[in-house]
Amino acid sequence: MAAELDEAERLSRPELQALQLERLRASLRHAYDNVAFYREAFDKAGVRPQDCHSLADLARFPFTAKSDLRDHYPFGMFAVPESEIRRIHASSGTTGRPTVVGYTQRDLDTWADVVARSIRAAGGRPGHKVHVAYGYGLFTGGLGAHYGAERLGCTVIPASGGMTARQVQLIQDFRPEIIMVTPSYMLTLLDEFERQGVDPRSTSLEVGIFGAEPWTEEMRREIEERFAIDAVDIYGLSEVMGPGVAQECVETKDGLHIWEDHFYPEIVDPLTGEVLPDGERGELVFTSLTKEAMPVIRYRTRDLTRLLPGTARIFRRMEKVTGRSDDLIILRGVNLFPTQVEEIVLRTPGVAPHFQLRLTRQGRLDALTVRVEARAGLAPEQREAAARSIVAAVKDGIGVSVEVEVVDPETIERSVGKFKRIVDLRQERS
Repeated sequence: MAAELDEAERLSRPELQALQLERLRASLRHAYDNVAFYREAFDKAGVRPQDCHSLADLARFPFTAKSDLRDHYPFGMFAVPESEIRRIHASSGTTGRPTVVGYTQRDLDTWADVVARSIRAAGGRPGHKVHVAYGYGLFTGGLGAHYGAERLGCTVIPASGGMTARQVQLIQDFRPEIIMVTPSYMLTLLDEFERQGVDPRSTSLEVGIFGAEPWTEEMRREIEERFAIDAVDIYGLSEVMGPGVAQECVETKDGLHIWEDHFYPEIVDPLTGEVLPDGERGELVFTSLTKEAMPVIRYRTRDLTRLLPGTARIFRRMEKVTGRSDDLIILRGVNLFPTQVEEIVLRTPGVAPHFQLRLTRQGRLDALTVRVEARAGLAPEQREAAARSIVAAVKDGIGVSVEVEVVDPETIERSVGKFKRIVDLRQERS
């Protein structure tokens, strides 16, 4: 095991913290000197980069939010001249202006390094073939996985998203050991294998590295049992780097080790912003330690998790993200996350793991309908029984009443990227 770790993974905890502080001070100075937004934000908060004498001092510095990136669209958050930018990625911008991120050549090298480290932690080795089914283009998933796999010495199959039947054929023909894809699209591939009469357990796949959306332990079990693979989680977000910020290790599968030599994590109270101690659940915040083109200081991810001690690696772990503060549905005073419903759906006999939550307004009250697909051949009375079971489980487990529609197979729209679990129809009311 130790022979497979890189130099940073062999550091002691005090050595790592000393490296973090050195890099943190440099990153604060870089942001202050070269990004007008950070200079104004630091000045307003009454802090300067030289005020950071310990890692705990980071709490004195202001947060960065996604809205700040949008307000400075397209290049207002860059800390280097545009001539030094070697690549630009951006979010889809479906909820407003896209968030734009830039990379210098050194940033691209760092990104490839951390993704290579992630694939190795997941069980990948030089010479393995990696089927990349994340979307390519402005989305960071495809190219991030691609260059990381090449950096490790793997053979990349750049399948991208879509053309599901062709992906199944390529997996059978090219025989990759590893697949990198969103967990929801992996379920779509699973359906296609079965539609073609191919046993998913018979493929060459050994490891699935899944990210870009929250997924549960129930979904892990579903994928592992039906594909006979190890399913592990990868975490990242474009504003911080892309995929490869943290990775679950295949030997433990007990949360994602954050690559803390490049990304410094904090957990804060989502409402007050107060820093919480390790072990307490709250909102994940990241500060980049080595980024040149676009350093981020205390970026609020909106992902809800907690920090735990390292196990397979010296780096601290983040518990698997199963919800976002902005995905929270407050239904008649009860807090509900899509992943809570996912757990119930996955343990309900007769239904497929494809579901969607539809919010509507009934009079003055919000209402929630769970639309879930039946498995092929499910009789009408079995559909009714499944619907009743989900209604009861949501009421008992979450404490709120919902309606459930068990619809025909293939009814719910598939996605090759991040699946949209919540459809808000309240604004369409008359």
